[in-house]
Amino acid sequence: MKNKKWILPVIVFSQFCCTSLWFAGNGIMADLVRDFNLHSSALGHLTSAVQLGFISGTLIFALLSIADRYSPSKVFFISAQIGALFNLGIIYQGNSMAGLLVFRFLTGFFLAGIYPVGMKIAADYYEKGLGKSLGYLVGALVVGTALPHLIKGFTISLQWEYVLIITSCLAVIGGLLILIMVPDGPYRKPNDKLDFSLIFKVFKNRKMRKAAFGYFGHMWELYAFWAFVPVMLSTFISIYPDTELNVPVLSFMIIAIGGLACVIGGYLSLNQGAKTIATISLLLSCICCLLSPLIFYTDSGLILIGFLLFWGMVVIADSPLFSTLVAQNAFAESKGTALTIVNSIGFAITILSIQLLTMLRESMDTRYIYMVLAIGPVLGLIALFERRHSQLPLE
Repeated sequence: MKNKKWILPVIVFSQFCCTSLWFAGNGIMADLVRDFNLHSSALGHLTSAVQLGFISGTLIFALLSIADRYSPSKVFFISAQIGALFNLGIIYQGNSMAGLLVFRFLTGFFLAGIYPVGMKIAADYYEKGLGKSLGYLVGALVVGTALPHLIKGFTISLQWEYVLIITSCLAVIGGLLILIMVPDGPYRKPNDKLDFSLIFKVFKNRKMRKAAFGYFGHMWELYAFWAFVPVMLSTFISIYPDTELNVPVLSFMIIAIGGLACVIGGYLSLNQGAKTIATISLLLSCICCLLSPLIFYTDSGLILIGFLLFWGMVVIADSPLFSTLVAQNAFAESKGTALTIVNSIGFAITILSIQLLTMLRESMDTRYIYMVLAIGPVLGLIALFERRHSQLPLE
């Protein structure tokens, strides 16, 4: 495809299709718990299995410098096809909890060849306006992540297996589109050398390291919030039984609206700077964490939905901006490795916060547990204020 203006839409659509694998299990969690006789803690464990698989995948991809040594488009394609196959593995009726964990782990492993590699592909095409481009890309991730909830909401009368079949088919299509329509970008600088120390060398770049710290704080909150959105809605219904809420559809809306926030944040970064917009977004999401208990003390479903929609926007709007700062400050020949290893560490942090919420849910009033998500944004804000004079490039 020679016309560059078509490249970003194809990458965005492919990312949307393939990242629908991420929360495919969460979209049908109630069905899995019922059909496989799982404990209520399965939500945290199965979500963490995907995250752990992604972490393992990104660590290996970074260690071997896969995205820098090989064609990113081919890596994306192969990962999408294999990830789709393991996603379908959940359908096997003989699965135990262990089997489900393995299939979710392997799906997460090959998502490592999709999400950060998709950002690498975009960075190889767009040097200027990268914040805007990654805003669209991460926005596609958000909507793709939310999609299983929507599919479940509209196929509620059908068997839950259809959610897995649809998301796997989307992943196959997304991988094919990248392979056929998006060749390696003009700004790609291949690194043919296998350097196992590269994942450590990228952090010697102080500006890149500081940008990564803000991202890590953001990640503590993000996936725990996404994973527990259905729980928040269900908790509200249990407190106010007369409230009628479509949990799957509302979960989709609350998560998916973050895609719009990513795009808006990307455009705002063109004038205000990536660091400024990321800081504001992180601050607002931190405030949402601290105020979260209050939404359970009003019997208004509209207030609940409005609050969660706002939180769903600010919790993710900073993600593409942090990735932009990482990509801009990494050396060109190690850009793919830098994005991948930062993703790996960030998603490792998500396991801690998800498991913490899972444990707190069993031992204390559910209305108050989401306040602990403020820990990450607070630390991220500290890192951002510490680099006030480091002059990170602002778009």
